[in-house]
Amino acid sequence: MSDSVKHECGIAMLRLLKPLEYYQEKYGNTWALNRMYLLMEKQHNRGQDGAGFASVKFDTEPGKQYIDIQKSNDRQPIADIFKNVFEDYKTVEKEHPEKTNDIAYLKDNARFFGELFLGHLRYGTFGGNALENLHPFHRKNNWKTRDLLLAGNFNLTNIDEMLAKLISLGQHPVNVSDTAIVLEKIGKFLDREVEELFRKHKLNKESNIEITKSISREMDLQKILASSVKHFDGGYELCGLTGNGHAFVVRDENGIRPCYWYKNDEIVVVASERPAIMTTFDARIEEVNELTPGCALIIRRDGTVTEERVKEEIKPNKKCSFERIYFSRGTDADIYVERKKLGEKIFPQILEAIDKDVENTVISYIPNTASVAFQGLAKAFNDYLDQQRIENILALDGKVTKEKLDEIFKTKVRREYIVVKDVKMRTFITQDNERDDMVAHVYDVTYGQIKEEVDNLVVIDDSIVRGTTLKQSILSILDKLGPKKIVVASSAPQIRYPDCYGIDMSRLGHLVAFNAAIALLKERGMQNIIDDTYKACKEQESLPKEMVINHVKNIYNSFTAQEISDKIAELITPKKCNAEIRVVYNSLENLHEACPENTGDWYFSGNYPTAGGNKVVNTAFINWYEGNDSKRSY
Repeated sequence: MSDSVKHECGIAMLRLLKPLEYYQEKYGNTWALNRMYLLMEKQHNRGQDGAGFASVKFDTEPGKQYIDIQKSNDRQPIADIFKNVFEDYKTVEKEHPEKTNDIAYLKDNARFFGELFLGHLRYGTFGGNALENLHPFHRKNNWKTRDLLLAGNFNLTNIDEMLAKLISLGQHPVNVSDTAIVLEKIGKFLDREVEELFRKHKLNKESNIEITKSISREMDLQKILASSVKHFDGGYELCGLTGNGHAFVVRDENGIRPCYWYKNDEIVVVASERPAIMTTFDARIEEVNELTPGCALIIRRDGTVTEERVKEEIKPNKKCSFERIYFSRGTDADIYVERKKLGEKIFPQILEAIDKDVENTVISYIPNTASVAFQGLAKAFNDYLDQQRIENILALDGKVTKEKLDEIFKTKVRREYIVVKDVKMRTFITQDNERDDMVAHVYDVTYGQIKEEVDNLVVIDDSIVRGTTLKQSILSILDKLGPKKIVVASSAPQIRYPDCYGIDMSRLGHLVAFNAAIALLKERGMQNIIDDTYKACKEQESLPKEMVINHVKNIYNSFTAQEISDKIAELITPKKCNAEIRVVYNSLENLHEACPENTGDWYFSGNYPTAGGNKVVNTAFINWYEGNDSKRSY
């Protein structure tokens, strides 16, 4: 994606299933911490604004610290966290080398020497990146069974409703961030469960110490989580640890956010990315499980692991297709195949855009995430040329000569590395024209590969969101190479609607497809459609989210996808550009054929998987129409 768009966060959880002596003898004292560092680092693509790490120690004596938390908003937050995490071990090795194998001593004196770990990587789509905004969040309590840590990859559309409900119950939330409210929501039902069990066992005249043990054994985490998420509207992957050693991860019923887990006789591990688990723990692909949408993975203090339903699964699922196109790591076996197929599927449109002039066409990609789709596109070019060669050879009707074969085989796919992202530049210039000039130099190009005014240049990107980087930087520098035509191909369909489930695309005015449709309506004297859409959205503004219809679809109904693509090309063409600019997008049909298991396509179709999505898109349109496009729609 040439435009910089922040997106989902990442989670990492590890539970050790054997006594600490086992890992010390087999792997060394810091094996679990090393695994957590690797598990988080292998998901650093999911969050670079900050990170958090926590551990829970089992069977500590009263008065001893049993929960440790470390957070960082450093430029390299994961490395910064683990630098601090390992400090205690270095101190023990240096000052008390005789204690390095003493489990009890390490548990008392080394932070994070525990059995249960939780890591989080943050992309701040909302709120700042101050330490207090970083996960895990901690709901402290002197009762271990009520002590709760929470981290997640999520966004809920109805946080305001949940806040109002908490207030109506007599609570007074101090922190009204989405994570804090979710933490309080789960904490409320955790408290209720503990109180019910306490009253039950008090009637049996058990001592308070015995009751605490009974509560820990009998806590119904499935009931707690089902009650907590009952009214959640959004996409979520929520991980929690309790002070008494229980752990859980719960996934939304549409499967919007990704979640994977793996278990052997030594560990249970959870992560947002399947390849991260495979690499970190040497697991085979068939051993890594996808958490079923609407279910919770519950890891009890005694090591029992179950997957239990907490919300009814929606069929068909609406797993996020953008995960497959761009966000998830392309090293996943299935995602790699899907991205290649997306590159193959867009080939016919590219062939038409270059007037089938393969001989005078250079293909490339805009680094780096589009490289896999580029492989698929290159394959499609080769397949096309192979078919052309077969037809030409058959047309010779047996009169084959070396010269004729040389002529037939001379046309080849010209694959070149044209666009290079040089450095991550920062500019302190405040004047727009000078800033744009600096931004234009973020990318570099390879010279000498384009025949001026003869060659077409095709560059494939995974998606085109705003188009600003193309206009301000990439197209200008590509035009300097002298191509006759520049074709920008998006392996994703047109992004027409905002996201409200964790990706930083909440404003309609930032979407180039929306701006293109608006421009077409105005040019063709169809302002009434814009006005009528606004009125329809306003009329539904006070309705419950379950009754709201996505009226923003009306903005696009008057045009074909090609008309909008042509208008986008016009909007992103720099003022001084000699080459003809064409823009082509994949279709929704191609997307679903390439990614059949991830059918969530609301960015492209406007078909939101939850009722809150329709309310968000209408609110986004109202904000745009009223000139408040900088305002968030949820």
